[in-house]
Amino acid sequence: MQKHIYDSIYGAMGMSTDLKHRGNSHRNVSIILLLAAGLAVALTNGQDARSPGKPHVIIIMADDLGFDDVSFRGSNNFLTPNIDALAYSGVILNNLYTASMCTPSRSALLTGKYPINTGMQHYVIVNDQPWGLPQKEKTMAEIFRENGYYTSLLGKWHLGMSQRNFTPTQRGFDHHLGYLGAYVDYYDQTYQQNGKNYTRGHDFRLNLNVTHDQVGHYVTDVLSDAAVQLIEQHSSRNSSQPLFLLLSHLAPHAANDDDPMQAPAEELAKFEYIRNETHRYYAAMVSRLDRSVGQVIDALARQQMLQDSIVLFLSDNGGPTVGEHSTTASNYPLRGQKNSPWEGGLRSSAAIWSTEFERLGTVWKQQTYIGDLLPTLAAAAGITPDPDLHLDGMNLWPALKYGYESLEREIVHTIDTNPASPYLSYTRGKWKVVNGTTNAALFDGWLGERLTQEVDPRSANYEELIRNTSVWQHLQLLMGSQSERNISSLRQQAQIECPESSAATKPCLPLLAPCLFDIDADPCERNNLYEEYRNSTILLDLLQRIEQFARQAHAPNNKPEDPQCDPRFYHNEWTWWQDEQASGAGRLSSILIVFVCFWWIF
Repeated sequence: MQKHIYDSIYGAMGMSTDLKHRGNSHRNVSIILLLAAGLAVALTNGQDARSPGKPHVIIIMADDLGFDDVSFRGSNNFLTPNIDALAYSGVILNNLYTASMCTPSRSALLTGKYPINTGMQHYVIVNDQPWGLPQKEKTMAEIFRENGYYTSLLGKWHLGMSQRNFTPTQRGFDHHLGYLGAYVDYYDQTYQQNGKNYTRGHDFRLNLNVTHDQVGHYVTDVLSDAAVQLIEQHSSRNSSQPLFLLLSHLAPHAANDDDPMQAPAEELAKFEYIRNETHRYYAAMVSRLDRSVGQVIDALARQQMLQDSIVLFLSDNGGPTVGEHSTTASNYPLRGQKNSPWEGGLRSSAAIWSTEFERLGTVWKQQTYIGDLLPTLAAAAGITPDPDLHLDGMNLWPALKYGYESLEREIVHTIDTNPASPYLSYTRGKWKVVNGTTNAALFDGWLGERLTQEVDPRSANYEELIRNTSVWQHLQLLMGSQSERNISSLRQQAQIECPESSAATKPCLPLLAPCLFDIDADPCERNNLYEEYRNSTILLDLLQRIEQFARQAHAPNNKPEDPQCDPRFYHNEWTWWQDEQASGAGRLSSILIVFVCFWWIF
């Protein structure tokens, strides 16, 4: 399936991919070999040798995974043994906050900034919209590459595609295999724009080259296999250079609306006990994602890279239980879902592992923002980002390394001033303010549930299942004297407990008035304290701080759709259509000039 992919990583990176030459697949072998040799010399001579202070950084990101859809949270509906083994062996990030949608979340991860400060705060980039992460913003990939790392993105981008300069290999990644837009079909890697008459287009590339080698293969497996091959190739060809890998899965995001839930038959067969067909498919999609985590850690162990790696697993936002692209994802017991101001849209189930941690096998309750990951992981690698970048993220590496939890964190979840549906969500310490909401409050309730009637048969021997995973065994071997773990206790600590509603509970109606919550005492956002604190200095200080952020916010970058994106103009491919249009106009002008000159002479 991917026989030629990694032959070209080091040898054909950045070669011309103008779509008019797409049929020219047979390149001169000697030229490729010469390029490969030259690039190998450049990589050897031009990069710092990896030292113990520069770990490999491996980020595995799920797409639209529900908060309760990893079984280390306590659910037995379907199990995720590899993710759980990573979590129990490392540090469970119990309060990791993301943005509530794909594009803002990914921009925060890669820039270390709040989306309101980069113009990425409103909704997502739809495939036909000509905008992206501003060119002036420096990405995590650029920072790590400048400090000696080989940088690779496998999977989803979703930070702009209308111009080539928006795309991954132009934004700091040495290598990209995956798709540029919002999502694709799991088997043919096509995307159909909803509500438009555009041709259904293919969206999958190796660096700047369109590739159809993966058509017919399940995309979660394609990306997992690519990650394993990259690790093996990196170890054998480039062992002195640290690796930065962002494995950005499609799973378990829904595919196109005509066939949204897709999984291999053998994976689906494991969940026959689940009666709801959509939920059965969702369980299989998450299970295949879990398998991917195991494959990556196995590959790192085989190549003796694991002991020098930081491995992070997270989701980009909460899951969509109902509504658009819904999958039956559960954010239980939290309120709301993806694309909402509530905890169910903002909290990510996440875990991180490194031999540098002094308190492995713990649940870390420090409030953390996805934008903190850039400065935190940079610090782990001995990198100090340029102060002129003005990051919003905080370096939490010392606190994470030693297990401290006392830092009060301010997080601007979103301030969206869109006139059609303005809303904000802001947290400082235990206090959270919500004013306004999304989708006319249709998805503001407690939508997820924990299904106890349909139980994964493997849950009867849950601890044995975890301890028998290769992930557990690899990580325990490296932990030495820290290897004893009380799995049941950690699983209990990772669960979120919410007080029951009572007669004294005051509801929040954010379309009518602001709401205030004590998230420490009320993580499920049931009891609105706004009236109680209305005239307090606590609330006034919070509102003043929000107003300060709102005044300084970058205007949203969103632009209306451009029909010139239609894949039918570009061999049924989603591509950087503005560049293609410009080059097409340029070629037409050249032809006209030649024609006029010819006519004038004769």
